Amino acid sequence: MLDFAAARRMMVDGQVRTADVTDRRLLAAMLRLPRERFVPEGKEAVAYLDRDLAVGSSGGMGRYLLKPMVLAKLIQAAEIVESDSVLDVGCATGYSTALIAQLAARVIGLEEDETLAQFAAAALSAEAIGNAQVVLGPLIRGWPAQAPYDAIICEGATDMVPKALLDQLKEGGRLVCLFGRAPGAKAMLYRRIDGECSGRPLFDAAAPLLPGFVRPPEFVF
Repeated sequence: MLDFAAARRMMVDGQVRTADVTDRRLLAAMLRLPRERFVPEGKEAVAYLDRDLAVGSSGGMGRYLLKPMVLAKLIQAAEIVESDSVLDVGCATGYSTALIAQLAARVIGLEEDETLAQFAAAALSAEAIGNAQVVLGPLIRGWPAQAPYDAIICEGATDMVPKALLDQLKEGGRLVCLFGRAPGAKAMLYRRIDGECSGRPLFDAAAPLLPGFVRPPEFVF
């Protein structure tokens, strides 16, 4: 039987620390949280591999957990502090929501696939994570009912600037996402300052697109 604690340590030491992730709270949270409990049955043995992990499909698109290194770098870039309210867009099975919950005051995990949302809620409950909630709705719309947020994290790629999500940031709020498609995709950080949002690239990274975040086809005359 796989030693999950050892696999977790290898993931953190071999994938995350080596990618310039230095946030001690985040590293400790990744060491504590059993990622194998947030993957579909039968995939526990691959929970700690350095790759995006398929967990289902919705809206005709495959759904994935981001590879640990990319997820860690995004969360670190969001600069989450203990008083923050965070929206986790595309939470899938809830691993990212559970991880963020160890850093923030409150986390809303937004999922539009009912099966994934139910899985995430059950996994969070099993881990006794009380400051996280899973809600069901279109990812592209965010969750305005509990906005504004200090930070928003997109658990997948987008083809377009997610304006509806940016509108749900507090003053000084941060949104991190993966923008574009391989090979030119990049992680982006957007920040709201004086009511306006501006973005800057962080590092090269790609992931599958989230449902609803695909740029509509352009008409050619």
